[in-house]
Amino acid sequence: MALSCETLPNGLTLRQDDRYFKLGQDSVLLSAFARPRRNARVLDLGCGTGALSLLIYRPDLKITGLEQQSGPLELFRASIADNGVEMTALQGDLRNIRTLIPHGSMDYVICNPPYFDRHAGKSADAPAHRIARQDSSCTVEDIAVASSFVLHTGGKAAFVFRPERLWTLLEALSRVRLVPKRMRFVHQNPSAAPSAVLVECRKGGSGEGLVVEPPLLVESEEYRSIYKK
Repeated sequence: MALSCETLPNGLTLRQDDRYFKLGQDSVLLSAFARPRRNARVLDLGCGTGALSLLIYRPDLKITGLEQQSGPLELFRASIADNGVEMTALQGDLRNIRTLIPHGSMDYVICNPPYFDRHAGKSADAPAHRIARQDSSCTVEDIAVASSFVLHTGGKAAFVFRPERLWTLLEALSRVRLVPKRMRFVHQNPSAAPSAVLVECRKGGSGEGLVVEPPLLVESEEYRSIYKK
């Protein structure tokens, strides 16, 4: 076991442990992409150690992190105390969302879901890492259903995902009335294929009006500025 403390771009600190999934680029980029309105009630689905919640933190937001595993959640609660911020760290399985969070009670959902299907990845991965990386404990469909349940009509959700599985995500979202409204692909440089895609959805409404934003290049000043905030 190796404990560490990471200083985030916004100045908050994050406690980490090698046993659990650690801070990565995708959470940082998703936090910069998401646009919760002022005083929004925000739910971080599958929050892990709380990296995304801490990255998106603003004093006006009412943030709840939901996590199934007790170990990462304990680290998240320690980080909340370290930073002296107000957040709720809730333990529970998002597949049981109806017993955990009231229907339509959230304005915004953020989620860095498992990218790979249950047959992907190395069998030597630690169990906690497999839960974070693969959809063996919850599927993309489970995440879409939970997001739609907690959002009121007009509420929004933001996800980061793998481009090669984008259709899996969009199909799951469409089944629960989550309509993509913003999308942005992440590339290493202009000639590289995308390595990630950021998607923001709205619950309900027309399927028209999707905005595909200019690509975010890792080799760019914009990308570097995200890490310097």
